[in-house]
Amino acid sequence: MKSSLRLAAFALASAASLSLFAQQNKPAKPTGPWMNTSLSPDERADLVMKQMTLDEKIALIHGEGMPTDDPVTSQNADSNRGVGYDIGVPRLGIPGIDMSDAAYGVRSSGVNGRYSTALPADVSAAASWDTDAAYQYGALIGRELRAQGFNMTLGGGVDITREPRNGRTFEYLGEDPILAGTLVAQLIQGTQSAHIIGDIKHYAFNDQESGRTSVNVNIDHRAAHESDLLAFEIGVEKGHPAAVMCSYNRVNGDYSCENKWLLTDVLKDDWKFPGFVLSDWGGTHSTEKASAAGLDNEEPGWFFYSDKYKEAVQAGRIPMSELDDHVHRILRSMFAAGVIDYPRQRSVVDPFSGFEISRKIEEGGIVLLKNEHNALPLDAGTIHSIAVIGAHSDVGMISGGGSAQVDPIGGNAISAPGKGATHWQEQIWFPTSPLKAIRKRAPNATVTFDPGIDPASAAAAAKNADVAIVFGYQWESEGMDLPSLALPKYKNGDTEVDQNAVIAAVAAANPHTVVVLETGSPVTMPWVSAPAAILEAWYGGSDGADALGNVLFGSVNPSGKLPNTFPLSDDDLPHPTLIKPTITHFSGPVSPETWAKGLPPFQVHYDEGVEVGYKWYDAQHKHVLFPFGYGLSYTTFGYSGLHVATSSNPDDTVKVTFTLANTGWRAGKEIAEVYAALPASAQEPPKRLVGFAKVDLAPKEKKQVTVEIERKYLSIWDEAKNEWSLVPGEYTILVGGSSDKLPLKETVSLR
Repeated sequence: MKSSLRLAAFALASAASLSLFAQQNKPAKPTGPWMNTSLSPDERADLVMKQMTLDEKIALIHGEGMPTDDPVTSQNADSNRGVGYDIGVPRLGIPGIDMSDAAYGVRSSGVNGRYSTALPADVSAAASWDTDAAYQYGALIGRELRAQGFNMTLGGGVDITREPRNGRTFEYLGEDPILAGTLVAQLIQGTQSAHIIGDIKHYAFNDQESGRTSVNVNIDHRAAHESDLLAFEIGVEKGHPAAVMCSYNRVNGDYSCENKWLLTDVLKDDWKFPGFVLSDWGGTHSTEKASAAGLDNEEPGWFFYSDKYKEAVQAGRIPMSELDDHVHRILRSMFAAGVIDYPRQRSVVDPFSGFEISRKIEEGGIVLLKNEHNALPLDAGTIHSIAVIGAHSDVGMISGGGSAQVDPIGGNAISAPGKGATHWQEQIWFPTSPLKAIRKRAPNATVTFDPGIDPASAAAAAKNADVAIVFGYQWESEGMDLPSLALPKYKNGDTEVDQNAVIAAVAAANPHTVVVLETGSPVTMPWVSAPAAILEAWYGGSDGADALGNVLFGSVNPSGKLPNTFPLSDDDLPHPTLIKPTITHFSGPVSPETWAKGLPPFQVHYDEGVEVGYKWYDAQHKHVLFPFGYGLSYTTFGYSGLHVATSSNPDDTVKVTFTLANTGWRAGKEIAEVYAALPASAQEPPKRLVGFAKVDLAPKEKKQVTVEIERKYLSIWDEAKNEWSLVPGEYTILVGGSSDKLPLKETVSLR
């Protein structure tokens, strides 16, 4: 008993001392000359640095562990219990950097007794092709981060979809670098508008999760710049992120986080990026090499950038100027993002606003893939019976896992109520019920539910209904890749559920079958010819069911288009067999020396080069299930009057003007896509996306649309000159509503 009392007293004393330390260690009220807001972020950073000691500088270039998981210490006591924390320079009024994962909402909120909105998966935002929606997506995350007490996000994923089986495809923004880069730039701007340090990740070529810490990506510089790097380049130049997170993988032999070509030659020298580079969690493998290559900050701890770093500076192996550059970049980013001028002030998250924004973004991202005989929208006034089938659609909708996972209200919708904590690679359904949403919109119809476990039972439930709505899902998560693009079989108790068999049986039983897919990646569809309609709903977020209900019943016209090609089969991918490592874990204790060496590399060769996504299928003359940029509507659109205006000034854009008409009787939004076919001498794929616009049109309304094309988007990467170069010759500009449907065409000469 006395022992228990002593332990309790010790715990209370420890908590009190840590609380006192936290109060003492909180940043002083900033009063130095660096608080002069008329100065530039760079000037303000320099003024702070003049007052800093060596230890304070080194403390700023590494994290203090993962407060979410680690015990409270004197170093992390003032943190917000996120996934990363840098202590700042408290005596000079420089706050700590409190980091949270926030791909589609703030992570681990439930564990910390908070609330976060789950937005639709990033891929759904990409499917909206909507720059305003992307900005609102980021702004909501920024506001909720700030309300919870964080001042840095770890979102901003933009690795393009080279490998659609990648378990993080749902976190990214599609297969085209111009689409992905344009949208992530808006997302970053939105996030940083809340005075949050924004980032862009995972730089670069983190295109598969299998063996992500040991894979060595082999790619030539031209292919790299014209594909994956272009998305980052656009995001950095137009989004102005305060930070870039380097990735786990190797690129052409060197780890990304100690890769001088990536971090210094390209990012900091060519793109003039002024912010700081932080490692992915555990992605640092050295001290001197990483520092010289351009890594500014090690996360989440201090294997390489603490005592080892200080010793290297004192021994002269790392110049003080190199350390100062790292520190300067971190400080100027803090000033640029506003985290010093606008200190964190916790507030209450507005869930109603969050639900509305989440729903609207999901409505814009749902893609209507098939709609024979105008099966959709459903008419609640004439339907007497609806069968809802499968995928736990009675209680919820699936979400993406890993570090992106957002905690749902009340816990996992398919588990016992109140069990709210989420766990790594656990499948989480948000409590947004399609069954309830459908019943609400068809109050006079009989709406039944079948779990979709047995094909025969599902077919029986569907047979006599006016409409059958059958759900299928493909769950994804960080830390794993999909074995196939096919809808997975899954266990329900002792029963193995074959989703493809269930969908095929339902469609055979009822010609008025609507298939709703909840996936983060493309899926194959052996039953594609059978159902009347197919909707891709992605991962729908906190209010996904209402968004889906609005599209199903027509109060919202579907306007989403695919940001990724849906192939016919895995065999049609550039790499039909996903290359995986033979060694996946360290054996024995993991010392800094062991971690520095890393697991033995295995090789992935991007022999397809610039032929990513639709460019691959075009170049290889392969048929696809649904092409990039494809999506149907409840109305129709017409294109006419194309005019392409060029200029001899190389700094001028190419202006593409055309008339877009809503030729139907329902209001709707159309995504107009502009592609270019380069001269044959450029040796490029048949066409590339160079611009787009999302246009809202009333019934029978016409608008003149102008899309301005940057010359970089029409250029190739010249390896000899190490720059973008426009190939002189004839360029064909193509305009339409999908990569395979481009009715307008005009050829112009560019020099």
